[in-house]
Amino acid sequence: MNKNIISLENIAVSFDGEKILNDINLDIKDKEFVTFLGPSGCGKTTTLRIIGGFLKPDSGIVKFDGKEINNIPPYKRNVNTVFQRYALFPHLNVYDNIAFGLKIKKFAPGNPSWIPILSSSKTRPCWPLWIRFRD
Repeated sequence: MNKNIISLENIAVSFDGEKILNDINLDIKDKEFVTFLGPSGCGKTTTLRIIGGFLKPDSGIVKFDGKEINNIPPYKRNVNTVFQRYALFPHLNVYDNIAFGLKIKKFAPGNPSWIPILSSSKTRPCWPLWIRFRD
């Protein structure tokens, strides 16, 4: 059985008094491909922002490889985020935009370790692509 890579435990988030995520529990296992689908405003991007460390949940625990990462800033997490169009390099294709972050992390092609990549779009369903990485 594959172990949990990302775990969300009892995650709750509110914006302006409106509950966006209410007691969310999610386990993403090694080698799983997970897609978040839902209407606008249902919490897809909020969930990805919490995993990436760009938003702190009001309550609950975020774990990576079984270790709590709630207080670890985004730049210290082994999670890479591909932002929406405004943050992409227009002269690079999709592969090269994703590879850019891997090169900065000194990822070597052929290495069995990978980095999780998160993405979302306001015009298409969001898609997190989880790729394994080990220091």
